[in-house]
Amino acid sequence: MIARLSAFVIWALVAVATVFWGMRLFVRADPVPPHAVVASDAVQLQGDLSGLLGAEPVTAVAAAPQMSSRFRLLGVMAAKASADGSAPGVALISIDGKPARAFTAGARVEDQLVLQNVSLRSASIGAAQGGASFVLEIPALPAPATGALPRVMIEPASPAPAPAPATVQRPVGASNPPAGARPPPPGKINPSTSR
Repeated sequence: MIARLSAFVIWALVAVATVFWGMRLFVRADPVPPHAVVASDAVQLQGDLSGLLGAEPVTAVAAAPQMSSRFRLLGVMAAKASADGSAPGVALISIDGKPARAFTAGARVEDQLVLQNVSLRSASIGAAQGGASFVLEIPALPAPATGALPRVMIEPASPAPAPAPATVQRPVGASNPPAGARPPPPGKINPSTSR
């Protein structure tokens, strides 16, 4: 039994070695594409090695966007100013690309920001107790498309076809008149045909 097991192991190793060297000698690798660039060792060594030494990775802090860039004014409904100088109105504002919401003048837009004033094409937003921080304006409408309409060519009407000549109905049993003869006027009886 041990002889058979050792023979099996030896022949298995021979088969594995044959396949390995056969693949090495007879199978060719794909050629390198002509536009390939060899990476140099110098570029690979220029990486940040502080992570290997236990240092915490430093993440770049993105600059906070301007406060006014987060808001977009889509529409306003303003009224005339009252006697005390305040103009009530409603502004349709989209915040951070979310669906737009309607805010009345004096309503809280965000944590510390309040819609202070609404005018014809703009709305001012600022702190509740301070002046306006920024003013939002409705984007200008694109210029109307102008131009000339293409000329319409009207074809002249074709003349109406001539009416077909009227046919005269003959009573049954009447003989046909000779070629070129005129038919008798209506109401008169031809004596040759009345028998």
